[in-house]
Amino acid sequence: MTSSKNTSTRPRPGERAKIASPALLFAFASAATFALSGSFAKSLFEAGWSPGAAVAIRIGGAAVVLLIPVVIISVRQWSSVKGSLLRIAVYGIVPIALCQLFYFNAVAHLSVGVALLLEYLSPVLLVGFAWLTTRIRPRLLTVLGAVCAMSGLVLVLDLAGSTQVSVEGILWGLAAAVCSAVFFIMSSRSNDNVPPILMAGGGMAVGAVLIFGLGLSGLMPLVFTTTDVVFAGNLVPWWVPVLGLVLITTVFAYVAGIIATRGLGSKVASFVALFEVLFAVLWAWILLGEMPRLIQLLGGLCIMGGVVMVRLDELRGSGRRGPSYAVDLDTRPAVLPAEAPQP
Repeated sequence: MTSSKNTSTRPRPGERAKIASPALLFAFASAATFALSGSFAKSLFEAGWSPGAAVAIRIGGAAVVLLIPVVIISVRQWSSVKGSLLRIAVYGIVPIALCQLFYFNAVAHLSVGVALLLEYLSPVLLVGFAWLTTRIRPRLLTVLGAVCAMSGLVLVLDLAGSTQVSVEGILWGLAAAVCSAVFFIMSSRSNDNVPPILMAGGGMAVGAVLIFGLGLSGLMPLVFTTTDVVFAGNLVPWWVPVLGLVLITTVFAYVAGIIATRGLGSKVASFVALFEVLFAVLWAWILLGEMPRLIQLLGGLCIMGGVVMVRLDELRGSGRRGPSYAVDLDTRPAVLPAEAPQP
C-alpha cells in the first residue's frame, strides 16, 4: 500500500465536488420543509385538533399519497426488496411513528424549546455511537464541530434563564433523540437496494397503522375538526394546512432526507438537519411575523460553522489509512466508486 502522507489533509478533486453535491442540496431542502410542519400544525391545534390527530393525518396522508408508487415499485422489484420488509417496518415504527409520539409526550411535560433541544441531541448520540461501536476516537475537528453546532442550537432555541423540567419529560425527549438517530443510521445506506420512495412510503404505512392503532385503543387522543383555520394570518379551509403537512413536510421532506443521507452519510446529514431549527425560526418570521433575535442569528452562524467543520473533517479523513469515521456510522458501509474497498 502506498503512502498518502502528502495528500491526507487535502480532499481529492472528486471529494471537493461532494461539498456542493446534489445530496447536500437535498439535505437543506429536507430541513427547510420539515421546519414548516410547526407552522402548519399550529393552525390545526388552534382549531381544536389534538397533536395525535395531526401526527396521524400527516403520516396516514403521506402513506396514501405514496401508495401507488410503493405498490408499483414493490411489484417490479419484489425479488430484490422482499428481504428488506422487516427493516422497512422498523423504519416506520421507530424513526417515523415513535419519534413523533415521544416528542409530543416530551412537549406535554416540557417547554417546546427544551423538548426540541433534547430531540436534536441525535447528532451527539451518533458520534458517541460510532465511538462506542468502532472504538475509534473522534478526531478533534469532529468534536469541535459537534460542540459548535450544539452550542448554536441552544442559541437558536433561545433558552434563557433557569427552567424547571421534569425527569419524565427529559426521558421522553431523549427517547425521541434515539429515534431521530435511528433515522439517520437506517437512511444512510448508499448501496441499499430499497428505493427511497419505497422506504418512505412503506415506513409511512406501517407508522400510520401504529398511530391509528394507539388512537383507537385510547392510548393517544385523536381529535379532528373540519372548521376553517387561521394560517399565516388568513382564514383558510382545514385541508390547506393538512395538505401542507402531508405533501410538503412529510412526503417530500422524508424522501429528500433519505436521498441526502445516502449521499452524505449519517454523520454529516444529521448535522445538516440541525438547520431545521434555524429554518423553523425563519418560517416563523415570514409566516407569523416573529422577528428572530440577534442571539438566534448568532446561533445560526454557529450551526453553519459546526456543519462545515464536520464536513471538512470527513473529507480529510477519507484519504487516510483505515476506515473512514463517517462510513463507520453506517450500519452497512458503502464503497463509493472513487474509493478502494477496505480489506
